[in-house]
Amino acid sequence: MRVQLCRACGWLGAVALAGAVAAGCAAEPPPPPQAPTGNSLITAVAWKRAAAEYEALYHQGFNVAQLHVERRLEERRAQQTDPDVLPVAVIADLDDTVLDTRDYWRELIDAGIDFFDDARWDAWVAKNRGRSTPGAFEFLTFCEAQKVEVFYITSRDQGEQTMAIALRQLKDASLPYADAAHVTVIRDSDKEPRQVAIRQKYDVVLMLGDNLNDFRRYYYVTDRAERLRRMEEDTAKFGRNFILFPNPTDGHWVRAIFGTSEPAATPENRDLLRNVAGR
Repeated sequence: MRVQLCRACGWLGAVALAGAVAAGCAAEPPPPPQAPTGNSLITAVAWKRAAAEYEALYHQGFNVAQLHVERRLEERRAQQTDPDVLPVAVIADLDDTVLDTRDYWRELIDAGIDFFDDARWDAWVAKNRGRSTPGAFEFLTFCEAQKVEVFYITSRDQGEQTMAIALRQLKDASLPYADAAHVTVIRDSDKEPRQVAIRQKYDVVLMLGDNLNDFRRYYYVTDRAERLRRMEEDTAKFGRNFILFPNPTDGHWVRAIFGTSEPAATPENRDLLRNVAGR
């Protein structure tokens, strides 16, 4: 009887202990879900390819640009007898400003690549026809009709064929001023010397770009907070002198995170990008 009682007590104790453990476990919050380990480009590329808002921002940018050009031309009609007045011009970047690169990013997603790939980019621009961004054709042909010259400055490097490829893509997209006199290819990302040279001969109404460095070399810094501070010094210029288009996939904002515009696809860099997004 005593043995049976002890066994019963032991059984009851075990049940009580199990209940206490279960109650304690129920009180603990569940562990947080693990962060996804998929391609970090997917959301940005999906937005560029699927969002009507993405295309609307381009139309908005080019509409604002046209308003400024029209206003300058109206001012010029009152000054048409002034021999010192410089001809009106616009300066534009190429990729993700007037030329659409969304298919390149789709190819990266299809290949499972989650960072910009320079070799694939060189191959892509060499084999693909140029296509204009939403609203670019209408604005640039308006400029041509009004005899407003457009100068393109691009940071590309496909070797000896760089200029030929850029001109071909502009012609493919039926964009005006697709000639060597209006297209400048630079290799070091510093567009300012060419911008200054154009301003010496033309009244530049505005500049078009998807990267702060398309407007001023002053923004070319690797510290994120400093880059933001410098931009905030010029807030009055955006929408007036600088027309900025959206680009969530690449640019010098990437450089401000990694120290380079083309970071390697490493686990460390993926962690860094995730940490920036989570802060």
